[in-house]
Parts: sequence; structure tokens; C-alpha cells
Amino acid sequence: MIVWKINPKNFGAIAKKAVLALQKGKVLACPTDTVYGLIADAANKKAVQKIFQIKGRDIGKPLPVFVKDVAMAKRIARVSPLQEKYMREVWPGKVTLILESRGLLAKGTGTQESIGLRIPKHKLVQAILQKVNKPVTGTSANLSGEPPLSDSKEIFRKFQNKKSQPDILIDAGKLSFSKPSKVIDIRGKKPITIRK
Repeated sequence: MIVWKINPKNFGAIAKKAVLALQKGKVLACPTDTVYGLIADAANKKAVQKIFQIKGRDIGKPLPVFVKDVAMAKRIARVSPLQEKYMREVWPGKVTLILESRGLLAKGTGTQESIGLRIPKHKLVQAILQKVNKPVTGTSANLSGEPPLSDSKEIFRKFQNKKSQPDILIDAGKLSFSKPSKVIDIRGKKPITIRK
């Protein structure tokens, strides 16, 4: 696992390097507006499979996906005008919305029927999404069943001796405390909160 320390001076350079790494199919542990996340090109089958290996996650538990804007969300999910209005009210922010999937991304990002999407409110993730111009995975950087991690040192400790680990850790130190995103299913007539 390569570590890139990020600060205001090298922010642009790190964002560019992160985009190149994603284009090469790498998995990055990256700060987000909630906790550290594992990001990879959501259309790259190998990269998505690697995230399941890193987390020890059951393939039946689909990964949520980060998108740069509502237009990108509409390319990978079926979105009604009412759903779009709801998206614009809660995004960018700490809310993952479950929508009807178009089945365009790698297996493991959503199911045949549904996909969880979010626009994070985080400068680095937004810069990466704008530059890479593709959906990326947005799952927490932890072992499946364990609490999410908000400290880069903990991530390094957790994964450094594991066979499967992130290729790169973007080290922003310790993040402010935040719970993972809320998950709301908006496919029906009324939004249903799945995770508060």
C-alpha cells in the first residue's frame, strides 16, 4: 500500500494522481465527507472484485456508488422527475439513494434491480469525480462487519499485513467524526429509510 499524504499545497497534484490510478484499475483508500472510503472505477470488474476481497465482503452485499452530478446518476439509474427533485434537495451530502439500476456498471455495484448512489460533499472526492468523469465505488474502508474508519493510521494498521489491501492510501490524517451516510430507498411512492 502506497501512502500519499495530502495537504492544501499538493491537493491538485494528488487529485490528478488519483485519477490516473483509478484509470489503471487501482483501489484507493480516500477521505470522504463521512469516513475513509474505498474508491475504484465502478465499471472495472477487476477493481470492484478487489474491493470485495479487501473488505472480505459477501458478493451479495452490493457496493454503493459515487457520482459527480445528477446527469451521471441518470445515466446509470432510471430516475423520474419526482426522484430527480428529491436528489437535488439532498445532494451533495451524506445521503445514499436507492434507485432502479440500468445494469451498466460492474457486478457488485448494485443488483440487477437497484443501485445506491450518492454525491459526496468533499472537495477531494468531487475533484476526482470531475476529472475521472466516471462513477466510482463509495464503500467504507474497513473489514466487513467492523466499524468504519476515520483515521488513516488505523487504515494502514488494519490492512498493511493483509494479502488484499488498497493499492494507495490518501492520507488526510484523522477525519472529523461522522456516521456513514443515510440510506434511503426512493423507488416507491414514499421514501423508505434503510439506514439512519
